[in-house]
Amino acid sequence: MTGPVVLHDVRVPGGERPLDVRIAAGRVVAVADSTGSARGLARAGDEVVRWAGAYVLPGFVDGHVHWTQWAQARRRVDVTASVSAVEAVAAIVRSGVRGDVVRAQGYRSALWAEQPHKDLLERALPGVAVAVVSMDLHAVWLSPAALARLGLDHPTGVLREQAGFDAQRALSELEPPAVLDRWVAEASAAAAARGITGILDFEFADNAADWSRRAAAGDPAVRVRAAVWEPWLDAAIAAGRRTGDVLPGTNGLVRTGPLKIIADGSLNTRTAYCHHRYPDPGDDHGLLLVEPEALRALMAKGGAHGLHPAVHAIGDRATTVVLDAFDTVDGPGRIEHAQLVDPADLPRFARPGLVASVQPQHAVADRDVADRHWAPVAAHAFPYAALLAAGARLELGSDAPVSEPDPWAAVADAVTRTDDDRPPWHPQQAIPLPVALAGAAAGRGLPGVGEEADLVVVGADPLRTPATDLRRMPVLATLRGGEWTFRAGG
Repeated sequence: MTGPVVLHDVRVPGGERPLDVRIAAGRVVAVADSTGSARGLARAGDEVVRWAGAYVLPGFVDGHVHWTQWAQARRRVDVTASVSAVEAVAAIVRSGVRGDVVRAQGYRSALWAEQPHKDLLERALPGVAVAVVSMDLHAVWLSPAALARLGLDHPTGVLREQAGFDAQRALSELEPPAVLDRWVAEASAAAAARGITGILDFEFADNAADWSRRAAAGDPAVRVRAAVWEPWLDAAIAAGRRTGDVLPGTNGLVRTGPLKIIADGSLNTRTAYCHHRYPDPGDDHGLLLVEPEALRALMAKGGAHGLHPAVHAIGDRATTVVLDAFDTVDGPGRIEHAQLVDPADLPRFARPGLVASVQPQHAVADRDVADRHWAPVAAHAFPYAALLAAGARLELGSDAPVSEPDPWAAVADAVTRTDDDRPPWHPQQAIPLPVALAGAAAGRGLPGVGEEADLVVVGADPLRTPATDLRRMPVLATLRGGEWTFRAGG
């Protein structure tokens, strides 16, 4: 365990006054003006740390991740740059990766002229089990051998929505838990290196069991809120677990998260449930994956046992359905994504206790897809400024592995609405930098005296950094509960 530490001569963003921050037993115990020597706060045995020109912020919380899938995606063939199914297959072949199952990640077929098919994989890699997960996680493209490996038969090999989620979980289970846990630990350490001190994990799994096992093997580098899905809901209720409760044996680092429900699909898979029709008649309005009555019942069941709902809604019609369901239940909750919102629904996000959980990297990555498939209403897509003006509470995340879990990229994209040399996309929906920074920290400010020392120290003042440079912000150190989870240079 890290002993008492004094962060000497640090500043808060926008501040001129140098401060000393003393941390002990995992908490901030004193804050004072820097004397120039740190003797005012330091005691015998304290570690005094100083970086020239350092600024301290609250630790970042990635409000939406799929952490096991992110840990796996870091080791898969990356096909995100592929502009066609043929090019994606070529990238897999060119990688030279072989094994029991060849895995790739990130295909985006929404702009492809030719759709993925199992035969393309078979012709390029005959008899090889190949699994390619879509960028949005809502589909998986399997070769005939991969289908056979999972005991499945499918005309195209492209499994969408629940069938795709089930296949991805089955593929994950082919890896030994010890291997996955090691990969998860490495991914957590990498996240800490960008200033992340906490995550909300929506992995489709028994997250309580998985994270309890991982914590028993050693403290994770990040705090975890472990979401509950419907297949594990009854077990959570029987165990008396409520949203926010610490899971026993996790050293206080893992808590029960919300009840996750998926109301509709996604933009790239053209299954997000929308008021307008998609250009391809076969896509219709997208898919509503849970009927309104069933949604209300599931939210009420969880809420009655202290499990707050977190409901995935991407299309505007799905968002309306979910907001209607929230009108029938009490207590706090979350709407995950809110990528397309009917303007008439914006004021409803001001509901007390409701969080609009958004992923700004999606807004810039999906701008071309939105312009094509949501053309009639694209101006209402990823409407962060409009949500903010309506009184919504915004929390930022990445949806890793859909986007990399880097809060600085999320903040930059929320502020600039572009990540390349093109002009900002619907710049009227950009949000102010202080709001984005707060959203990336789950709305928390700098910990006060007596509060848990979840902090990130950076090498420049973000409020004085050009927005285009934010994604390159140098992180000097990260502390989770007063423990060093990252320290530049060692």
